[in-house]
Amino acid sequence: MSRLLGVGLYTASEASAYTGIPAKDIRRWMFGYSAAGVDHPGLWTPEVAFLDDKLLGFHDLLEIRFVHAFRLHGVSLQAIRSASLQAREMFGQLYPFTCRRFQTDGRDIFATVLNETGDEALMDLLKRQYAFKQVITPSLYEGIDYSSEDSAKRWYPVKRSKAVVLDPARNFGKPVLSSIGIDTAAIYHAYLAEGQNAKRVSLLYEIPSAAVEAAVAFEHRIAA
Repeated sequence: MSRLLGVGLYTASEASAYTGIPAKDIRRWMFGYSAAGVDHPGLWTPEVAFLDDKLLGFHDLLEIRFVHAFRLHGVSLQAIRSASLQAREMFGQLYPFTCRRFQTDGRDIFATVLNETGDEALMDLLKRQYAFKQVITPSLYEGIDYSSEDSAKRWYPVKRSKAVVLDPARNFGKPVLSSIGIDTAAIYHAYLAEGQNAKRVSLLYEIPSAAVEAAVAFEHRIAA
């Protein structure tokens, strides 16, 4: 149990709900796949690989957002895997795409990968001056709080809001109201049970109505 503290635990379906990335893609990237009789491993070892279940940790959850951005621009999994390995060595970080240094040094890393793989989509990205910045946009880093070692420590998934947070040190990384630590799903279930009356739920939990509304809005968003 102690190994799970401060790690975060997510199924592929939960990770999909929080990031908007299809669960089938997440499973493929994290846990590998078979094609034409050949087994392809995941892009990296999951943070909670010591568990038998196929689960993601908090850092896996953030890192796949970057993989998704690369894949949307046609970059191959082979190139992404190579870039992850090189950046890991360069930055001394297990989850290098989320590392802020990747914003400035990522293009150079992919240039090295291009020499190894000859990836055409990657070549196109690197040839056009601003294309790489369109992939690694500041929005991918928005909402992430970092430790002094430049490792992500919590994520606020709603743009321009800190009402809801995913923090591996709280509630196994599941979404909570950041000010009080109550699970957003618990608030939402109470909201439904109380006839969708936010005021009643706020009295029940002794929290502001705005906090109830933030939890409900978040749960509606991830269910969409």
